[in-house]
Amino acid sequence: MVSKQLKVVNSTGFHMRPASAFATAMGKYSSDVKIEVNNTEVNGKSVMHLIAAGIKFGTEINVVCDGEDEKEALNEAVNMIESGFGEK
Repeated sequence: MVSKQLKVVNSTGFHMRPASAFATAMGKYSSDVKIEVNNTEVNGKSVMHLIAAGIKFGTEINVVCDGEDEKEALNEAVNMIESGFGEK
């Protein structure tokens, strides 16, 4: 299991477009991908769960990946979040 603490940097947080892009990207990995936010664990491969979590700009999250391709999944997740999903 690998994880990394991050801050959401895009101004609109995990709204429909970034949530969809994130879930789609994470869906290609066999590892479990979870986002821990506000004492809740969210399935990082579910668009609806990501949107329902209400992850806004500036929110501190912890991305946790567990499985055979966990490092690759975490690397892509971190790159997407740190780049602001191309929205900054």
